[in-house]
Amino acid sequence: MEDSNELVQSKSWLNRNWKWLIPSGCLTLIILVALFIGGIFYEVTSVLKDSEAYKESMTAVQNNKLVVERLGSPIETDGIVSGSVTSSNNVRTCDVQVPIKGPKGKATLFVVGEKRGKWKYSEMSVYIEKTNEKIDLLQP
Repeated sequence: MEDSNELVQSKSWLNRNWKWLIPSGCLTLIILVALFIGGIFYEVTSVLKDSEAYKESMTAVQNNKLVVERLGSPIETDGIVSGSVTSSNNVRTCDVQVPIKGPKGKATLFVVGEKRGKWKYSEMSVYIEKTNEKIDLLQP
């Protein structure tokens, strides 16, 4: 005769829910990677925006009558600042492209320079997309 008092083993939580555990684990991993990449992107962008070269060039853009005439006022950044600001042996260099916009249109600010005590720019210009015009900000 069979023993009717046999223990019935129930499945563990992991055995019951493994179909949910794997997708949610993968989703969590994807979210963490996205947050990590977003954090790096934010840090790099903020380093570029905090640089003296960026601040000086944006001041030059906002004070240039021709650029203000073409783009309108106020002029502000329009998207992702790209390029590089590096430092080696007390010499800083920058090569930055800044998308800018005003009420009348969009443009790109190009800044190339070197700092040995004070910034010296080899290029600081604005390319107006609508008119294909390049405005040199280093010209008086």
